[in-house]
Amino acid sequence: MNSLTVRVARWSARHPWRAIVGWLVFVVLCLGAGSAVGMNSAKTADYRVGEAGRAEALAAEAHLERRSAEQVLISSRPGGALDQAAARAAAEDLTDRMRRLPEVAGVADPLLSPDRETLMVEVTLKGEERDAKDKVDALVAQTAAVQKSHPELLLEETGSPSVSKGVDKQRGEDLALSEAITLPVTLLTLLVVFGSVTMAGVPLLLALSSIAAAVGLSMVVSHVSPDAGVGTNVILMIGLAVGVDYTLFHLKREREERARSGGRLSSEALVELAAATSGRAVVVSGFAVVASTATLYLAADVIFSSLATGTIVVVLVAVASSLTALPALLVKLGQRAERRALRRAERGKPARRVRGGGGGGRMWNALLRPAARHPLATLCVSVLALLALVVPLTGLKITEMSRDTHSREIPAMQVYDRLNEAFPGQRVTHQVVVRAGAARSAEVTAALREVVRRAEADPLFTGASRIRTSADDRTSTLELGVPHLGNSDEAYDSLDRLRDDFLPATVGRIAGAEYGVSGDVARYADYPAHQNGKLPLVLGALLLVTFAMTVYAFRSVVLGLLGVALNLLSAAAALGMLVLVFQGTWAEGLLGFDSTGSVGSRVPLFLFVILFGLSMDYQVFVVSRIREAALAGVPTRQAVLDGIRSSASVVTSAAVVMTTVFASFVFLHIIEMKQIGFVLAAAVLIDAFVVRVMVLPAAMLLLGESSWWPSRAVRRALAVPEKTPSSRPAVDVR
Repeated sequence: MNSLTVRVARWSARHPWRAIVGWLVFVVLCLGAGSAVGMNSAKTADYRVGEAGRAEALAAEAHLERRSAEQVLISSRPGGALDQAAARAAAEDLTDRMRRLPEVAGVADPLLSPDRETLMVEVTLKGEERDAKDKVDALVAQTAAVQKSHPELLLEETGSPSVSKGVDKQRGEDLALSEAITLPVTLLTLLVVFGSVTMAGVPLLLALSSIAAAVGLSMVVSHVSPDAGVGTNVILMIGLAVGVDYTLFHLKREREERARSGGRLSSEALVELAAATSGRAVVVSGFAVVASTATLYLAADVIFSSLATGTIVVVLVAVASSLTALPALLVKLGQRAERRALRRAERGKPARRVRGGGGGGRMWNALLRPAARHPLATLCVSVLALLALVVPLTGLKITEMSRDTHSREIPAMQVYDRLNEAFPGQRVTHQVVVRAGAARSAEVTAALREVVRRAEADPLFTGASRIRTSADDRTSTLELGVPHLGNSDEAYDSLDRLRDDFLPATVGRIAGAEYGVSGDVARYADYPAHQNGKLPLVLGALLLVTFAMTVYAFRSVVLGLLGVALNLLSAAAALGMLVLVFQGTWAEGLLGFDSTGSVGSRVPLFLFVILFGLSMDYQVFVVSRIREAALAGVPTRQAVLDGIRSSASVVTSAAVVMTTVFASFVFLHIIEMKQIGFVLAAAVLIDAFVVRVMVLPAAMLLLGESSWWPSRAVRRALAVPEKTPSSRPAVDVR
């Protein structure tokens, strides 16, 4: 009762208004600091990995990097033929307008499609590739002005900046929809749990305030670890889930102790008891999530780092709120309840029963019965069922989710499809970058022309090419067109042909030359390869961290190994379901997506790490209750059953809340967010209702007292005669 967790809760309980006001000031300061410094977004250079990244760096040093471009299509109205004279007049008008914009670096000559029905004007933008979407509005305005001047024609604009802007807009609308679904359902769930609007509102309000503070802090932290545009998304997703869960764990224990005490303990004492038990579990669980998530930094990828930063910040803030603001709120609410009880007693009315005890009810007795009566059979059947879900994971195919996988509800994507149909030769461009001594410039140019000659004879290439040389003659680039979509097998084959055949036989023979291939396809290919190279390091660190945190929490090597095994099984089963659902087509109509036959390249690793962290929530909370009973002298068998039963209602409530939050992301349009939301929701259900109810108790019952090895505290407690307090009734699982 003298741990840091209890001391913090004790201070908050004794100074509730100071704690509440202090928390609100903290939230406001976080938001203010974030608004003052702004978000530091990742730059193009932060995304460079593999050969494509090295080639892009070489080109950027020589000022030959690829620039973002917008394509404006000029065509006839539906049902008519293109008036080429009118189209060229519109193109000239558009070119003049675009060239006057400060955002524009250049405008290419109009290009007529092979079917002579579409005229394309390509506009190149200045500055960073990642900043181009912020400049596209000026271009769209000029396109609209030309459209107004030429109503007989149809002008449409697309390009990477337009698509990125459309994706951001769609993501914002999706998140608003997710919140509209999640918040009411979460509030309703909590209302059912507590039977009080006030008590149901506490977890939700604390979670929302934690999210607000985390958003502000993430802006500050972004100046150390740049934000890749996904930090806020993960803060909303993880923040609402763990924020409600951590508050729920603490609050339910306080209600349980209040019901058990029968009014004999003050609100301050009840808060301290909750802090000593569930409060400690929340802290351990929170730091376990933080430690697990931190392994993502080892992937050396800006998006993984951004995801890790958002998760770590919001989890730490949620833990802080449960230790400071929550005890203060519980004391104020408890004091109000005590005053009401006193007034009822003065009027001769019976006291109201406090809801929120730890009973699990008939359903949990029924669920526990197989593990209690037949632990070996239950363990075998449960593990085999989970392994059956793991099997599809062996067929996992990961690809970089590119522009070709975005939702077609984005207007720029619809124009992008029409661009690909009208100009097949403009679909993909490889950029070959070569750096050598200035004296070898002519030799490099000759070698690149030989590459062009070979490409012209190869059906994987269009034959369209352009060679550029830097002002110092040290760097040259070659752009080659490919008539295939960026995510097609043919596009990847063309990249392999360049890297494995054409370049080694030409540029590769120039002594001292550095060379590489960049472009969209190269990026799509190099990122999964980069990730696979980092995978052993990240997973090894993850397993080690999970083991260390479990051993620290329970002083048991056996439970540490068991925790790692269960987390592996749970995460692998959930990822197996991901492959089963999203790599096939059978669930497309049900979940509203178009299957790419693959999973987003960043999804499996991110989910594996997050699932390990979230699994610790239930692991720590459930096993803490079991250990608590064992330390009270209850035999291990009964401690396991009592601990799971006493935590049943809060685990159920937490699982429902988390599932609701994560499942709402399935309604989003972005395929990777769909995949993440689906797997997290499935994993929570698997973990709460299979792993922690079937596998964990069965395993611990079979292990018996060996579960606690080498914990001396539990062995000493079990060595004395059994103490079964009346407040800890035995569980009937017959």
